Amino acid sequence: MTSAAATAARNTKVMNRFDLTSRLIAKLKNEEAVIGGIGNTNFDLWAAGHRPQNFYMLGSMGLAFPIALGVALAQPDRRVFALEGDGSLLMQLGSLATIAMLAPKNLTMVVMDNGVYQITGAQPTPAAAVADIVAIAAASGLANSAWAADEEDFERLVDQALSASRPTLIGVRIDDRPGVGTTRRDPVQIRERFMHGMGVREPL
Repeated sequence: MTSAAATAARNTKVMNRFDLTSRLIAKLKNEEAVIGGIGNTNFDLWAAGHRPQNFYMLGSMGLAFPIALGVALAQPDRRVFALEGDGSLLMQLGSLATIAMLAPKNLTMVVMDNGVYQITGAQPTPAAAVADIVAIAAASGLANSAWAADEEDFERLVDQALSASRPTLIGVRIDDRPGVGTTRRDPVQIRERFMHGMGVREPL
């Protein structure tokens, strides 16, 4: 990790995933889409505010950002948020360069970084020692990338993202508390509800 990245990490408060997710959901007033990555990330999304516009991933590690990219490109007038853990993102780093190249202005990515593969036993990820997710994103072409210093800074970055004219990535350092609740594991229901929330299918 570079000295600048190390300084940013030291100056970034360790926050709570559920609290940050709740703060994000509270700001969404225009049927914005939210894609939750697997495990604790979507457990907290489910618990923070169940909405038809939420998509809860089940068992597809690293695909929250690619799925969100597809939604953002298909519906350019809708703001799209993607919530992903550091371990999952590290499996799909190429998506950052693809998103930078396609540059959907309506896409915001939030990386929940606790430095561990929490759902499988808390094994350390490279982000715990040598990899700076925000620096990687910026080097991939996502210039509008930043660490949130604390909860208030996170809310400020979300507010900016809601009117941004280029893709945004927000990195947040989080603790290792487990997710709140458990997503109902019904893939068909999740798909159908989300498609209804996107206005492309009538409810069953």
